[in-house]
Amino acid sequence: MAEIELRDIEKSYGETAIVKGVSLSIRDGEFLTLVGPSGCGKSTLLRIIAGLEAQNSGEVLVAGRCVDDKRPKERDVAMVFQSYALYPHLSVFDNLALPLRTRRLSFAQRLPLVGRALPGRGDVEKAIRAEIEQAASMLDIAHLLRRKPGQLSGGQRQRVALGRAMVRHPAVFLMDEPLSNLDAKLRVQMRAEIIALHRRLGVTFVYVTHDQAEAMTMSDRVAVMMDGELLQVDRPERLYRDPEDLRVAEMIGSPKINVVSRAHWVSLGASLPAGIHRNTAHLAFRPEAVGIVASGDGRLNGVVASVENLGSDIFLNVTLADGQGTVVVRTHPDASRSEAGRSVGLQIDPACLLQFDGAGMRQREVERVEAAA
Repeated sequence: MAEIELRDIEKSYGETAIVKGVSLSIRDGEFLTLVGPSGCGKSTLLRIIAGLEAQNSGEVLVAGRCVDDKRPKERDVAMVFQSYALYPHLSVFDNLALPLRTRRLSFAQRLPLVGRALPGRGDVEKAIRAEIEQAASMLDIAHLLRRKPGQLSGGQRQRVALGRAMVRHPAVFLMDEPLSNLDAKLRVQMRAEIIALHRRLGVTFVYVTHDQAEAMTMSDRVAVMMDGELLQVDRPERLYRDPEDLRVAEMIGSPKINVVSRAHWVSLGASLPAGIHRNTAHLAFRPEAVGIVASGDGRLNGVVASVENLGSDIFLNVTLADGQGTVVVRTHPDASRSEAGRSVGLQIDPACLLQFDGAGMRQREVERVEAAA
């Protein structure tokens, strides 16, 4: 079992708080992704789990056991870094074998010349080779074992880094932005490979990224961080459709969610939809929740400022009637012939309207009395 529990983790560098009281439970065998902008504390939190950083306060538990006093190699975790951290002078085979040799061979057995003649060395090396060949076959790098890292592509180096973590048979895989150095096409391919690897191994994965596409497509649950705080932990579809915080709503989704302040909505002369809470300060809605109707017939009205044709979808950027805001509309190519400069009405699905108070927290209560007024 490899559940991870973080209890009120705090981390500061001098006067700067990096992680602010984060508590999080990660289930055994779960794929959980920490997502957020650069500098939000997600990589620091991962390094704290690994034992590469020490928190100022709080506890880290793995399988119900506090590991705060354990060194990284004693925590039964393996970390895959953004830079891959491969030894350039070693072959792929020796890069993969290094953690196993360090763990299974004595210091004397690891000596270049003398060690080969010591009893037991041959049997250990035979077992190590068998494990490496099995991992290499699983990752489709068996044909690369004699090459040096400098002779590999980015995707191949990534597979070697994954293989080096795999051969240790850790209870937990920790991955710090492992795909950020790859091109877009290869990132998509490696996402699928990492998902398949997680399913085959069945162990706990904790993955860090600033790319929401990675977080949403790979994870069982996503933990959204910002400014050192944990904003929401939930399934990807729930984060998209039911965010608890306006910052989460704005971070998740492409194109970005539309947000119109209540005051701006009223100033445009538009009637508020039924069920608006008295504390609601912001109304938010996804681009696909907006339909184009004739000018003057919509709840909001504006002028098409630009059209982005992506083939399968069209994004219309509509400047609101007072010129003080823009709404993005996502529509099917066959459903709209709008051109830049055309006046249009915006029909918004009330069921898809999200309400947030002045602090950006979600408002869920429906107050029919106020709506009627």
